[in-house]
Amino acid sequence: MPAELTGTYVTLDDGRPAVRFSRLYGHPIDRVWHFVTDPDELAGWFPSRAEIDLRPGGAVKFTGDPNMPESYGTVLAVDPPRHLTFDWGGDELRFELAPDGEDRTRFTLTHVLGEENTAARNSAGWEVCLTALDAKAHGERFEGPHAGVNAPWREYYQGYLDAGLPSGAPVPGLDT
Repeated sequence: MPAELTGTYVTLDDGRPAVRFSRLYGHPIDRVWHFVTDPDELAGWFPSRAEIDLRPGGAVKFTGDPNMPESYGTVLAVDPPRHLTFDWGGDELRFELAPDGEDRTRFTLTHVLGEENTAARNSAGWEVCLTALDAKAHGERFEGPHAGVNAPWREYYQGYLDAGLPSGAPVPGLDT
């Protein structure tokens, strides 16, 4: 059975390519904000541990990703608890949170791509990461983005290739 794809490839108003994911969580916005900004929470679902200085121009330190060296980004915009944007290795990540009824939050992640050919690869990675966040939000455990061969990453990647998302970027750990 093919993997269910939840990402959408979009072209932003300024012409930049991006992939977008949306989820609805049964938590108030402050709790979901904590998932997005607390380094210990992020370590359970985000590709790297991220320590974020939550102010425009603040530093973001990324560590713990076995496929990437320690790196740094910058907070581009922040409006707690609704919006956070930072740069990440030449890309831009935007997190939008909005209340959706009582004690529910709409979570939207937009990954603005520095290179269009990373769309399929990055979408597959976010599927695994957001599955881990979904499990965390439901009080369950899921081996996050670094689950190795147990992660369903390849299925998602093939699904995005089949869907025609731009591809061709190197894939760490994938023999080609």
